[in-house]
Amino acid sequence: MTDTETYDVVVVGGGPAGATAANDLARLGRSVLLLDRAGRIKPCGGAIPPRLIRDFEIPDELLVARVTSARIVSPKARHVDMPIDGGFVGMVDRDVFDEWLRVRAQTAGAIRRTGTFERIARNSDGTSTVSYRGRDGATASGSIRARAIIGADGANSAVARQTIENADRTPFVFAYHEIIRSPRLQGGNFDAARCDVYYRGELSPDFYGWVFPHGDTVSVGTGSACKGFSLREAVGALRRVAGLDRTETIRREGAPIPLHPLPRWDNGRDVVLAGDAAGVVAPASGEGIYYAMAGGRLAAEAVDEFLAGGDARALASARRRFMKSHGNVFRMLGMMQRFWYANDNRRERFVSICRDRDVQQLTWDAYMNKELVRARPLAHVRIFAKNIAHLTGLVPA
Repeated sequence: MTDTETYDVVVVGGGPAGATAANDLARLGRSVLLLDRAGRIKPCGGAIPPRLIRDFEIPDELLVARVTSARIVSPKARHVDMPIDGGFVGMVDRDVFDEWLRVRAQTAGAIRRTGTFERIARNSDGTSTVSYRGRDGATASGSIRARAIIGADGANSAVARQTIENADRTPFVFAYHEIIRSPRLQGGNFDAARCDVYYRGELSPDFYGWVFPHGDTVSVGTGSACKGFSLREAVGALRRVAGLDRTETIRREGAPIPLHPLPRWDNGRDVVLAGDAAGVVAPASGEGIYYAMAGGRLAAEAVDEFLAGGDARALASARRRFMKSHGNVFRMLGMMQRFWYANDNRRERFVSICRDRDVQQLTWDAYMNKELVRARPLAHVRIFAKNIAHLTGLVPA
């Protein structure tokens, strides 16, 4: 290999965002190199909504579990069950799921290469050279010329830090989970078809703890932006609360999760971001897989337009179109997290509100379809009134 190897696009990062972008661009006939580090598994609950399954043609065999309800647990250990009427949320294992997405991109025509991105250098002909290093001598280091670059290399994106102003100032939630063996017997606090979410300050002062079933395994985790808070101790406490402290631990994983989308995703020349690198993780829920793949698709469309017309302004369309579709949801969830997660008294009231059938129905509708539901105005009025009642203390928590 020489440094004259040239592609239309180099996609840095092979998670859901990067693999989706690489697949879409390869299917459009673009020459694509997908550069990904080996051995990376992101800590993730692994939930994917029906819209993702439909929009991105995910086969049933990738679903390791089908969740049909959620249990919301308050600081006082009171719980609310929220069944999904006539539907389900799919659960995937990220190591298998991400690799399947990369293989799909490769099948579509993208070239895969293992390596860690190092830097971008500009060339006089308008292309850029992307340099990378191999892993522990097992793979060779090298460089590739590209007309465009998609940075999908995670929350601490090196592409973003090198090319997008103020990208290094993004605040993070730090997430940590333990993958454990699924209990042989159900009952008590565990149900293999239910996701459990714990709103309790000792498990997370500003986020939540989770127990998500994955068939043969279970993801038990938590997250927080508070410095000094011990995520590992919190997960240990959560496992005791959930009756999972004696089950086998398979592996432990941790990573930063961005708190909100970056104000800019492109450099105005040849780079656009996607996925965690762009900050597209939903506040309050921490959901990222759907938004990463949606952002990857929009980045691919923006790059394809840029390559076709040569106008770098096309790259900005990825963020503009994403925020048009999802910005209101992100803003609403951000306000909800800042208020309801502030202390255990508010968390208690939040869980109480979740008992309401209108709240449950609209929550599932919004999650499953990835948009705010406007078809039931009377339900929104009722929910608003109930929120006011809880905020003012007119109803007990």
